[in-house]
Amino acid sequence: MNDEKHAIRSGAAAHGPYRVDLDPRGCGWDWACLRVVQLAPGQSLALDADDTEYLVLPLTGSCTVLVNGADYSLAGRESVFTDITDSLYVPRRTPATLRSDHGGRFALPGSVATTDLPVRYCPRNEVVTGLRGSGPASRQVNNYALGNALKTSHLLACEVLTPGGNWSSYPPHKHDEHTDDERILEEIYYYEIRPGRDSHPGFALQRISPSPGHDIDVCTEVHDGDVIVMPHGYHGPTVAAPGYDLYYLNVMAGPAEEAIWLMTDDPRHAWVRSTWSDRDIDPRLPMTPMN
Repeated sequence: MNDEKHAIRSGAAAHGPYRVDLDPRGCGWDWACLRVVQLAPGQSLALDADDTEYLVLPLTGSCTVLVNGADYSLAGRESVFTDITDSLYVPRRTPATLRSDHGGRFALPGSVATTDLPVRYCPRNEVVTGLRGSGPASRQVNNYALGNALKTSHLLACEVLTPGGNWSSYPPHKHDEHTDDERILEEIYYYEIRPGRDSHPGFALQRISPSPGHDIDVCTEVHDGDVIVMPHGYHGPTVAAPGYDLYYLNVMAGPAEEAIWLMTDDPRHAWVRSTWSDRDIDPRLPMTPMN
């Protein structure tokens, strides 16, 4: 299995101030990118003004973003496992400076953009939250740039919260061709895992399997801070080890101009969806407040 080509271990994509610094070239594709930065109290960081559109998405802590002479305050959150957050959309070719008075960790999910759009503050009440699946396939999805009020050029972004022992991204699905039911979308998963008893670090499992015309075969253990890049194939399941709650940030982007998420299930496992109505959603959900 070609795990190492697609699994980027924590720290392996660090560069300068960034814990994760993945541009399309580093991923081996054309559109999607991700940066994650940890700021100390009072630290500021000038963000690149290139052809990338992105969200400033607090993972922990709060920040202020200076853009075009205006300050945007993001209240953020204590943890990805305790709350959703406000965010800020920054279009391409727009200089910005990120500052955090008390420190924090901030994700910058992005895409190469082909359209000029306005800066937009996105309040937390615009996050589209929902519970998906049932039984051991229950999980929570928080949409920040997917099916909500924010218009982007090519970027889609959401979060998935999975209680320990549950399966996400299931049934496996793909989005690697342009059809009436599907769009080509490169995808990045960035993982955080809540420590277990006595702060013991946890893990999860990630599977990517071949789809028609695409040779990919990944089954790997992932840990806090790891990244998986998914250029094609059926991705899923993502399995949270019992005892360890799992968070992952999904970053998607592709050539279609309408920036929508269309996918198809692996036909071998699509029948599983029909069983969800017979089981209750995991009572540990929701893991954060919902809209």
